[in-house]
Amino acid sequence: MTLPILPLAPAGQAPARGRDSRPGLAGLEPSDLTAWFVARDLPGWRARQVLDAVWRSGAASIDDVPTLPGALRRAIDEAFRFDTVRDTEIRLSDGGLTEKALHRLSDGALVESVLMHYPARGRQRERHTLCISSQAGCAAGCPFCATGELGFTRDLETAEILDQVRHAARRLAIDGRRLTNVVFMGMGEPLLNLDNVLAAVAALADPTRFGLGARHVTVSTSGVVPGIERLTALGPQFTLAVSLHAARDPLRDALVPLNRRWPVADVVRAAREHARVTGRRITYEVTMIGGINDTDDDAAALATLLAGDHAHVNLIPMNPVAHTPWQASPMPVIERFAARLRASGISTTIRRNRGQEIGAACGQLAAARAGEPTAPTVARRRERIVRESAAALRGERSREPLASGVGD
Repeated sequence: MTLPILPLAPAGQAPARGRDSRPGLAGLEPSDLTAWFVARDLPGWRARQVLDAVWRSGAASIDDVPTLPGALRRAIDEAFRFDTVRDTEIRLSDGGLTEKALHRLSDGALVESVLMHYPARGRQRERHTLCISSQAGCAAGCPFCATGELGFTRDLETAEILDQVRHAARRLAIDGRRLTNVVFMGMGEPLLNLDNVLAAVAALADPTRFGLGARHVTVSTSGVVPGIERLTALGPQFTLAVSLHAARDPLRDALVPLNRRWPVADVVRAAREHARVTGRRITYEVTMIGGINDTDDDAAALATLLAGDHAHVNLIPMNPVAHTPWQASPMPVIERFAARLRASGISTTIRRNRGQEIGAACGQLAAARAGEPTAPTVARRRERIVRESAAALRGERSREPLASGVGD
């Protein structure tokens, strides 16, 4: 298969442009688009034509929709964006099984998506899973995550979230394939952009739009308790994943700064209630960092924290990140950790990393495009991480403030 690769501008040469104010078509409710046509004395069924072009065709622009008259195409283009992604760079890895896409938006902001292919095996069907971003950058500041190095730029619009999905769907359609799963585990904290994320999930699940069942969607959070509680009240059927990473507050303060606002017990309590109300099993993600959170004591603390819960744990070896001194836990250590959890009755999977040579982990490619930080900056970050993690391992709670606007 030959994929179109549209290279982005070199690092530091992002276009200096303002944000395009036209709404993205993918983010519109069908009723709102119909109202736009009716207000212009045009037949409402034209809206269905446009939505079919957005969701059911391989069209990349409104000019690729010949069923619409030329004058109407021009009017639509003046009012809306058919695609909110300006250009994209694609990198392939794992023999083509992993595709990392770096998308540039109208204002030059960079976001990432990763398409992972899983061939049929035994009784398991072929799967195509897309990991998407909900924000440009991230304010959560987890020190093992490359996105945290970038800082926060802005929330993504609903259409900007969905157009990552449409982009991957068009690439798959070349070979007659279709997305089977979408996970909100890319750049950003989804529950800090919850309205737009929920609107995007609704469009993904809507049979008249993308038509992916809600149970094939996973939304991840670092532990925004009010967001989890809001989801519980709504009772969605997508899977909730919690980036836990540590079961003890001092260590989680250092690994997940949001823990300073919502401690781990409160996060798990909210997730437990979500599982009770929705009947959906919670997935907990733990990035395994050598000598930091992979000890027998960490496994015992996690087993105690999740005892009796309707939960599953994914253990993920850490991807190398330039500004941290840490490395992934050795696989025998991860396997020992998993065995202790399973012995406590907790369903556990070890996830193998993919696409390391193309920077497939969250934020790595965008961070590279933003330019390498200076050596003194990296040294200061490493010193701070070493200092904070050493204090955490001594059982000391962090006194560092959260980033502005996070956890308010």
